[in-house]
Amino acid sequence: MKKPLLYAGVFCFMVSGLLSSTLALAQSDPSGKKPITDTYAITNATVFTSPGQAGVKTTVLIKNGLIQGVGNNLALPKEAKTIAGDSLFIYPGFIAGASDVGITRPKDPERPDDFVSSNPSDEIAGITPWRSAVDQFSIKDSKVDDLRKVGFTIVQISPEGGMIAGKTAIVLLGSENSTNILKENTALAANFRGSRGMYPGTAVGVMAKFREVYDNTMLTSERSQKYSTVAGLKRPEITPTYSAMQEVTTGQIPVMFTTSSDLEIRRAISLQKEKGFKLVLTGLEEYEGVLDVIKASGAAVLVKLEIPDDKAIKAQKDDATAEVKELNARVKKAYDDAIAQAGKLEEAGIPFAFSIVGVKSGDIMKALQKMIASGLSEKAALAALTTNPASILGLTKVAGSIEKGKMANLILSTDSLFTEDAQIKHIVVDGIIYDYETKAKKKAAKDGNGAMKIEGTWEYTSESPAGSSGGILVIKKDGSDYSGTITYDDPSGAGKATSDIKNVNLNGSSLSFSFDVTASGMDITVDVSGEVSEGSYDATMTVGEFGSFPFKGTLTPTLIANK
Repeated sequence: MKKPLLYAGVFCFMVSGLLSSTLALAQSDPSGKKPITDTYAITNATVFTSPGQAGVKTTVLIKNGLIQGVGNNLALPKEAKTIAGDSLFIYPGFIAGASDVGITRPKDPERPDDFVSSNPSDEIAGITPWRSAVDQFSIKDSKVDDLRKVGFTIVQISPEGGMIAGKTAIVLLGSENSTNILKENTALAANFRGSRGMYPGTAVGVMAKFREVYDNTMLTSERSQKYSTVAGLKRPEITPTYSAMQEVTTGQIPVMFTTSSDLEIRRAISLQKEKGFKLVLTGLEEYEGVLDVIKASGAAVLVKLEIPDDKAIKAQKDDATAEVKELNARVKKAYDDAIAQAGKLEEAGIPFAFSIVGVKSGDIMKALQKMIASGLSEKAALAALTTNPASILGLTKVAGSIEKGKMANLILSTDSLFTEDAQIKHIVVDGIIYDYETKAKKKAAKDGNGAMKIEGTWEYTSESPAGSSGGILVIKKDGSDYSGTITYDDPSGAGKATSDIKNVNLNGSSLSFSFDVTASGMDITVDVSGEVSEGSYDATMTVGEFGSFPFKGTLTPTLIANK
């Protein structure tokens, strides 16, 4: 008889988590207990009130989820709990202009027996503007805490769906006991993905269909107005699509078009010019060639907070042929140009914020540091995470900077935020403090060539709400490349299973890799990322959509990896 799923440790937990609410245990404050006080005074911390402002040693007073004051002569209430901030740096909490955190995709509707691929119903074709991201959102998703750990306190959530997926909403990444909703129906989420096996199946078809839906909404609205005042007219047909689109046609909310390439950017701007709706360009990845077009459009801009994989660059060899070296040089230039784009947005005077849709939380700070090293100023980077998204989302009066009367959304770090050694110690969301473990970084062991030593056999453990599990990680080095295997508790309960590790990336002391697991018929990719020091590996293991868990390894001298 097979053992129960939970017995197999973290991998069983990730499967059972799909079927239950146990993922709530991964939260920073799983108890949901009410704090003893809602009044805090963070004293003598270095406070950066907004982008471009120098840090000042001062006190921040918080009460009832609001900032009551920032200064050195504040009258502190007797009920205030004091937090010594002498070694802490305080920044405004990050705001994501677009995010898919906590979002689940709705079930696709069944096609009727009389389905016609050239003229499908709106819902089947992916035209669902009446849907709300709120209905797809769960604060209990473990990814919520993953984002909090890297500084995010407010996000605009986008619904999953087709070419017109539905309405976005703005939520706090706060307590499970709160609704956390700041604003509903803040934008219409749209993209150029065609529908499979039906119209519209191409990007050009999507443009034509968008025009049709937009024009019919305008026409229906005009007819409805006339019908209510003029006798003898035929009753106009009111549909959920046309009713939901009226907020766009009347200019109440913008269309948030996902446009990853310069061609899609041009297409979205072309539609905006033709129809006159408000436009937000989101998910930008390739945009350097259309900076002038973006600036002239006046559209709000959300850049994807992600950088390209540099594995191919790291694998380049010095003894390659001239032809290969020329190809490598082109690959390296494309990589450098992609990272430098954000800095060129700043140079062009185009304010922007970030989209984190599809972005791994563990890669966010690395991406920011790379962008800054490639020309983006720290001031512009912080603005893209705070004041700019606050402006784009209409939150300037309540969020984006540290000021009296604004929401108590703060980041408390151990160093200047974008430095390599900075670690986030506390996050304040809506006045609630979330604590995170910080560790002094140790000097890492090096091999004979001065590179970080990671090859060998590692014993590891991982922790989850289901308990502790572990196994053996073997890393081999072949030239500048790494490969290896990892053992883990088989989710079926049949002892240990083994998988090859892939995408092994060593950058300074940062080591990341991934491996695949099959559990209950599901293929799941597990990503591991962390820091190596003195034969130890302190990392985070992200298990597909099931969240992130601690992963700790020790390089074992007595267990020698096969060379």
